[in-house]
Amino acid sequence: MTDLNEISAQEIGRRLRIARENAGIRQDEAAQVIGMSRPTLVSIEQGARRVRIQELQSLAHHYGVSVNAILRREAVHTDLVPRYRKLKEAEDVHTTEAVQLLNNLVKAEVELENVLGIERRKNYPPERGINTGDVIELAEQHAQELRNWLGIGSGPITDIFSLIEFDLGIRLYQRRLSSGSKVAGLFTYEPSIGACILLNANHPLERRIQSAAHEVGHFSGTRQIPEVLEDNEQFLSREERYANAFGRAFLTPRKSFEESFRQLTAGSDTLTRRHVILLAHQNHISREACVRRLEELGLIKKGIWAWFEANGGITNAQAKEVLGSAAEIHDPAKDDASRLISHRMSLMMHAAWKRDLMSEGQLADLLNIPRIELRAIIDQIELEESDTDDLLKLPH
Repeated sequence: MTDLNEISAQEIGRRLRIARENAGIRQDEAAQVIGMSRPTLVSIEQGARRVRIQELQSLAHHYGVSVNAILRREAVHTDLVPRYRKLKEAEDVHTTEAVQLLNNLVKAEVELENVLGIERRKNYPPERGINTGDVIELAEQHAQELRNWLGIGSGPITDIFSLIEFDLGIRLYQRRLSSGSKVAGLFTYEPSIGACILLNANHPLERRIQSAAHEVGHFSGTRQIPEVLEDNEQFLSREERYANAFGRAFLTPRKSFEESFRQLTAGSDTLTRRHVILLAHQNHISREACVRRLEELGLIKKGIWAWFEANGGITNAQAKEVLGSAAEIHDPAKDDASRLISHRMSLMMHAAWKRDLMSEGQLADLLNIPRIELRAIIDQIELEESDTDDLLKLPH
């Protein structure tokens, strides 16, 4: 553990402030715990007065964190929770759960990366800004420009999750929230950790694709503002209308989507379920998103999705009749989300343990899992890695 005197008074004050804010404790309450006035605590948090070890121990205990977690050199002291508290939606119990989960995932991943010396590559285009102009037109323009910047042209995006993680370098997490949670996704950006997205893995794949594209819209246009995406959201604000339009335009660019539709319906007098199923499948989007995009672009009459809903909808059974086995899409992220911790986090955790960089107790605290479960994951990976041939060593 890092010695208290090795950390500047300003830095230890900052860490204590974040720990207090994450715990949702007011300054006057915290000051009372260690028997001092609120102004003295303020001076500690601002770095004007160095905290004493006994005071640090009392505050850490009251904030529900260990002294080690506050002093550890590689520890990450994020303030994602207080950032979201500024949003009205963050008062909701489901949003609070999602924000806390995102905060924990980011802290664990960044600290493990720091411990292991992993440098995460970022490839961020400049934030566009949406202060002036028609937000729908801006969204269409910015979505196509981001596609061009990424070099992916106008065709369907086969794997938006890989594009977000590996092409842009955004931290993407897909984890299961409580059943009944109305949260579809979260976005936040903090300069020291970068852009982060959390998607609700309980949602079907096509819904998560739409949510992911929506969050990329916030990354593109309004990066500095944290955002919560909920089911059936009305998208009333300028920022939300932009992100919603951006998501649709990013997944289905006007020009290529129009051309696909015209080729598919050439010679037909009416729109059929088969048309919708094939077009949605080509573009890796839901049947509803497909019809609504066609309505938005004026390629079909308004109200057609409502008509389908009132007349039996477009069912999975019908999609299987049209597409056969292609209708069954494997969803590895949902499988990974069912694990206690993700595959990547498991591997980093094991590497940190094997190199004696962190103890089992420290890793269990960091990952918020019982120590016995952590031990089981380590044992499983150890069992799989019994081969020791030099040929298998990775070049560095």
